[in-house]
Amino acid sequence: MAYPRTFWRDHVTEFQNKYNMTTNGDGTVTLIPVPGQILQQGTPQNQPNFDNIEEGLFGVTETAAELVRIARLQGQAIEGVVGERGQTTLTNSLEYPFNNSKKTISIATKRNNTNYVVDVEVPANAGNVGRIEITDKLANGFKMAFSGSAASVNVIYTVRGG
Repeated sequence: MAYPRTFWRDHVTEFQNKYNMTTNGDGTVTLIPVPGQILQQGTPQNQPNFDNIEEGLFGVTETAAELVRIARLQGQAIEGVVGERGQTTLTNSLEYPFNNSKKTISIATKRNNTNYVVDVEVPANAGNVGRIEITDKLANGFKMAFSGSAASVNVIYTVRGG
């Protein structure tokens, strides 16, 4: 529902600061306004009008909080889609079927948890790579190895989520 806006009007009278003064019996005086003719009736300063302002401010505050929440979620979703890219070379100095290519990869942006995904790309001419294995995931890194007989493999990786 749209906010019901109040268009405020000043109360304008013929005489702005004119009063009749009556002396009281206790030594005090009473000032009685003499406004003259009312040129413009002002908007009442009453509970319904002030409550309307309060409800409008409450609605704006709630909407702003929800927009901030949605923006944070969108930022996390974009971060999960874009991810962090890197490149490394895995080397193996042992004879097949043995392999010592396991390497620790650091993540530049520490993750909130280990529920991230590591996507890998290996050039087609890399030789017998076998499988690329991702293990020992931590918030700030993971280990990567290959299972094939190649001596060296260049790997491009993308970390998403977490």
